[in-house]
Amino acid sequence: MLAGQIFLIIFVHPASGFDAGMLHYAATSAKHVQEVNVMAYYSLNQNNLPIMLFMHWLTELTGQTSWLFFDFVTLFFVDLSVICNLISVWLVRPRALGAAIYLHVGWLAVFPSIIMPYTDAWGLPLVSIYLLCYFAMRKSALVRVLAANGFGISVTLTYFIKPSAIIPVIAIVIIELLAWLIRRKPVSDQVWFMAVALLVMVGGSAWHTYQYANQKVQSQTYIQLNKARAIPAIHFMAMGVYGSGGYSAKQAVQMAVLPTSKQKTDYSVTMLTKRLKKLGPIGYLTFLVKKQRNNTADGTFGWLKEGHFFHDNQRPNNRGISNKLKNFLYLYGRHIADFRFIAQFWWIMLLSIIALGFGPQRHVIQILRLSMVGGFLFLLLFEGGRSRYLIQYLPCLLLLATFSFDRAVANVRQLWGWYTEKLAAAIAADEESM
Repeated sequence: MLAGQIFLIIFVHPASGFDAGMLHYAATSAKHVQEVNVMAYYSLNQNNLPIMLFMHWLTELTGQTSWLFFDFVTLFFVDLSVICNLISVWLVRPRALGAAIYLHVGWLAVFPSIIMPYTDAWGLPLVSIYLLCYFAMRKSALVRVLAANGFGISVTLTYFIKPSAIIPVIAIVIIELLAWLIRRKPVSDQVWFMAVALLVMVGGSAWHTYQYANQKVQSQTYIQLNKARAIPAIHFMAMGVYGSGGYSAKQAVQMAVLPTSKQKTDYSVTMLTKRLKKLGPIGYLTFLVKKQRNNTADGTFGWLKEGHFFHDNQRPNNRGISNKLKNFLYLYGRHIADFRFIAQFWWIMLLSIIALGFGPQRHVIQILRLSMVGGFLFLLLFEGGRSRYLIQYLPCLLLLATFSFDRAVANVRQLWGWYTEKLAAAIAADEESM
């Protein structure tokens, strides 16, 4: 699989558009960040500043600025996420490692976002790392110390790179608190001490990481920003109730036009309340159902659905290896429908495993399920409308499918046994009546 990924990147490494293109453009040249439109973009979208600065640091460290280089960085992060997930499975349920490998290989085979260097893919290893650290905190004392510090560091870095990807942390906190509340056995002093010590280490590492990262971002001199022009969070809620629940060019333009934070907030609040009043309670619920479908239906994770996704010619010919590969991935490629079919088949299989894995569940599965519910709720309330935003929660989905696999197989066998039993009884009844 790794050889196939490398093969794809070598022959297909196009220049990207939308936000990914702006990240690359700003990170690769000090002259670019002096342009008015670039400074305006980052003044508005200050959430993308940390990853842009990290990309710029990589260019200074390596001297590389090409899209090919950043595609290989993306490949590294995606595969690192897979490795961390597999280690998590080995820690929690070693016998599920085989299913985990098949599920992850299947995902990588239909995940072309390795050629799209952006926060979606770059945030994956951070989510996988903090989940791994959480699972490892149940092991020996030394491992717990390292895992607790790793958990705090990775969660904080996730906040800077992809803030919405820390929702599984909230799920962990909720499930752990509920577990302590319903615990019937008395808790020993040693357990209390260990729990408090781990919380102190998690909090301490998170705090120091936040201080360091925030200081680097706030004191950066690479690009001049007007911090007062930052887009407020309410803007993404306002966009999330219009159209398909996704990006709104009209509202985005207003965010660029309105000069102050108060004016942006007031405008977004007005747009949000106006839309909610128009929809009404029943209309809003109907809208949310449709938006949930938009958020989760696409197994390609919104591939090619952003504006100016690639700057390359979207009608590749069929000459040469590069063009043959592009025909599977470009908008007007001859085999783009084949790619979408295969990706959708994998997605349906993954969701089917999760759906069929009902029944008595372990602590870990409840955390992963609650993580996904939290992710779904977040995308319903804020900007969504396409399944690209699910990429950040893929570690949770893949682990949930892995841990649900045995239960899903057992349930299918039980349902099939019940069906065959009923069928045999019906046949026997028919024969007796003849």
